[in-house]
Amino acid sequence: VAGLGNYGLWGTRHSVGMEVLDRLARQLAVAESWRADKRCCADVALATVYGLELVLLKPRRFMNLNGLSVASAAEIYSLGPEDIYLVHDDLDKALGKVAIKLGGSARGHNGVQSCISALHSNEMTRLRIGIGRP
Repeated sequence: VAGLGNYGLWGTRHSVGMEVLDRLARQLAVAESWRADKRCCADVALATVYGLELVLLKPRRFMNLNGLSVASAAEIYSLGPEDIYLVHDDLDKALGKVAIKLGGSARGHNGVQSCISALHSNEMTRLRIGIGRP
């Protein structure tokens, strides 16, 4: 599960994916286990839910390069694009609205496009968090 955003720019609308991952880590009681993984240039936390192992990932790059971290982590943890969930902001959704989408185009989202390019696939599931337009 990769929370897309601009690392270090906490509290901004475009980093909502990372904030969702922080909340998820708290809910799964792994919030204290985030560690920097230089192999994929990301913060990583591991969790187990109902016997399913999760890799939580917050890329330590700007949005348009998030895919490099996601692709590196996929290789490290032997994951295919179909195993990856991207959590990201969506300008075209009203503030707070949520949608799940399987595959498809990036719809103009630079972080998603970076993931599609780096993984050579658009088969990732996306959790789109509405941030609305300014």
